[in-house]
Amino acid sequence: MIATLAAALPVRADGPVDPTRVLANLVGTERASIKALAPGHLEKITEYAPKRSLFPSRKPKTQPTVPDEVWLSKQPVVTGGGPEWQCLTEALYFEARGETHHGQFAVAEVILNRVDSPRFPDTVCGVISEGTGRKHQCQFSFNCDGRPEHVTEKRAHARVGKVARVMLDGAPRTLTSGATFYHTTGVNPRWAGRLSQTAQIGVHRFYR
Repeated sequence: MIATLAAALPVRADGPVDPTRVLANLVGTERASIKALAPGHLEKITEYAPKRSLFPSRKPKTQPTVPDEVWLSKQPVVTGGGPEWQCLTEALYFEARGETHHGQFAVAEVILNRVDSPRFPDTVCGVISEGTGRKHQCQFSFNCDGRPEHVTEKRAHARVGKVARVMLDGAPRTLTSGATFYHTTGVNPRWAGRLSQTAQIGVHRFYR
C-alpha cells in the first residue's frame, strides 16, 4: 500500500515526499473526524447492519430416541413402581440383564408391543405370565426353567428397573420395528421361520 502511495505522490523541489508520514497524517485526520461526530451519529451509520449473523450457529443435534447409557445412569433408582413396573423389571432382569441398554430396551419393546396387540393379554403382567404352568407354553423362559427367581445382582436389577420405568412412561419404541417375538441366538425355534426378522441386538433376534 505504501509503495503504491509513493508512486502516486509528486516529487517536491526539496526532495521526495515520505509516504509513511503522509499515510500517518491521513489516519490521524480520519480519527479526528470520527471523534467529531455528534453523539449517536455513528450508531445511526451502523444501524442498517444485518441483525442476524451471516453464519448462524448450528442447531443442536436431536436427542436420540433411545436414551443412552449416560442418561440412564443419571436417572434415580425406582422403588415402589407398581405391579406393572415390577413385572416388567423382573422380566428384563431374568431375560436381558446381561445385555446392553439397547438390548434391554428392545426386550421391553416386545413386551409392550404384545400388550398393545389383540393376540396377547392386555397387561404387562398378563403378557409375561402367559402360559406359565403349562408344558412348553411359557412365553418367557424364566417362568418355566424350574429355577427360583431370586434377584442376586442388585445393580443390574436397579438398572433394568430404570429401563422399565422409562418404557412404561411412554418412551418411543424404535429398535425392533414392532416385534412381538424374540429368541436368543443360541436356539433356532421352528416358529422363527414363519415370521419376519426385524432386528438383532446383542444375543437376541427379534421378529413380527
